[in-house]
Amino acid sequence: MKKYFSLLVLLTAVAAIVGSLLPARNPGKFDVNGFGHLPVLVNGRLKPFDTVARTSLLVIQNRQAVYTPDGRTLQPIEWLLDVFFTPELADSYQVFLIDDPDLLALLNLRRSDGLGNRRFAIAQFEKSLGDLEKQAGAADNVESSIRTRLQRATVQLRDNVVLYRRLQLSLVPPDLKNYLSDLLAFPAIRAAGAEAELAKRAGQPSAAAAIEKITNLGMAFQDMGKWAHLSAVPPPEGAPDPTAWRPVGAQLMDALGGQPVGAMPLAFAGLAQTWRNSQPEQFNQILNGIREPLAARYADAFKRGDVETRFNSAQPFYVGMIFFLLALFLGVGSWVGWTDQLRRSAFSLIALAWVLTTVGIATRMWLEGRPPVTNLYSSALFVGWGAVGLCLVLEYFYKNSVGNVAAGGIGFCTLLIAHHLSLTGDTLEMMRAVLDSNFWLATHVVVVTAGYAATFLAGFLALIYILRGFFTKSLDKATADALTRMVYAIVCFATLFSLVGTVLGGIWADQSWGRFWGWDPKENGALIIVLWNAIILHARWGGLVKARGLMNLAVFGNIVTAWSWFGVNMLGVGLHSYGFTDSAFFWLSMFGVSQLAVIAIASLPLSKWRSFRAA
Repeated sequence: MKKYFSLLVLLTAVAAIVGSLLPARNPGKFDVNGFGHLPVLVNGRLKPFDTVARTSLLVIQNRQAVYTPDGRTLQPIEWLLDVFFTPELADSYQVFLIDDPDLLALLNLRRSDGLGNRRFAIAQFEKSLGDLEKQAGAADNVESSIRTRLQRATVQLRDNVVLYRRLQLSLVPPDLKNYLSDLLAFPAIRAAGAEAELAKRAGQPSAAAAIEKITNLGMAFQDMGKWAHLSAVPPPEGAPDPTAWRPVGAQLMDALGGQPVGAMPLAFAGLAQTWRNSQPEQFNQILNGIREPLAARYADAFKRGDVETRFNSAQPFYVGMIFFLLALFLGVGSWVGWTDQLRRSAFSLIALAWVLTTVGIATRMWLEGRPPVTNLYSSALFVGWGAVGLCLVLEYFYKNSVGNVAAGGIGFCTLLIAHHLSLTGDTLEMMRAVLDSNFWLATHVVVVTAGYAATFLAGFLALIYILRGFFTKSLDKATADALTRMVYAIVCFATLFSLVGTVLGGIWADQSWGRFWGWDPKENGALIIVLWNAIILHARWGGLVKARGLMNLAVFGNIVTAWSWFGVNMLGVGLHSYGFTDSAFFWLSMFGVSQLAVIAIASLPLSKWRSFRAA
């Protein structure tokens, strides 16, 4: 068993990766995956419907799985099709995450009525939407950083409901019956409505039914044009701007004014009718009719959409997070028994997870056409990737599982942070104008983020030193000395990259805003990291601290870096607050408290440590 354990772990991990890369199968006869590959314009970016489905679900319920009242599990794209074409059915799906007890009371909901006591269908609280809107409107007048828990929960749910309703208004009107036949006969309906209106103005008996029909259609088209979340109608052939996609409702409003209805509104109406009537052959036929001309005009968008859809299905960062967690346990276990087998198994898992993360980051770069770091989400990916890469080097030379444990812990934590950051929406967002520079994104941002990664790695190695030395007897002198050398070397690396990255940021700021330095919170945070790393090195060089003192300083560096990375964004001020998120305040505070607790433990007399040789 010992002999083949490492090989078995490696083969199992490879099989899991291969399985995640297999193309998703349609759950039934409807080509739902083909629909998921269609491109659509959302927030300035052409993306597949599959991405729209997944990001919407992450925002609304913090996960992608959807469970129907009869116990079936839906793919994200199936849920989106129901939202588009059978809204009365989608309203029964319990997808709205509601945790706050006061908000539950406001909506007259009981936890026991929710899926997992946390998720509810909009049909369950539809009668209370007026109260929700009233409370959220009042909370809008309060600065986000000082809102109460209930106010934050109310605003979040209101925004999620708005997103859901806007999705329902994107392709077809949610409440009109016989919609396809009305569109096919729309020129006649439009003419009859105009004649009836003229007759009414002339005081003649009018066809009230014709006026009512054209009025209802006009109101539906207007709502779709105003509130649609998606722009699903491409510009006509030969248009000067091939990216100027329009909402379906906007084209239908043009049809009210005398223009043709257009192929795309008719096609979506056909998809809606065949979906509602369970006609998969007709659905697939209409879908092919949409896909073929679009693929000819937007070959690059389809190519990227196909890759993005496969990327969404494979979920490389989720798989990598599992590998890192398993490697962490194996690495810690190697300090107890089966040392060589568990260490090699952990190393192979980390190497696979690192390669998987590398491929994931490279795919995002290709899809976005940008360097690896463009927002907080991608910075979390890159910080973990850089730190794990350094850990692999450390483990390759030292072979004591310290690098394995550090890599497993940092890799898992950073990917977990990235997952929670993805709950805010599309992570391949359009760049803000001031950030629209691939050169500086590839130099300043990458270099300074590498400094973050190295500083965190030094702090995590210090955590291993302190916790292993205080709580176990496994920290012998050789391991303690190795950890001390690791921390010192990584701090040197972090100082260099933090300093160079900060200087490059100043040059970029001078080009963008006309000043090299403005004491902006983010700039101050970057400077503090440089100064703190310099303090660590000078304290070590001057003999002011020894091994445990070095570790305490490195652990405090975690607090400094976390503040520069996340804290300045939560201030909501300054030119660098690109990723404001007040929900992270609690966890950032808890992280700081935990690091201070470890520093307090390390400061206890050496006689309290179980590893007495950790000098």
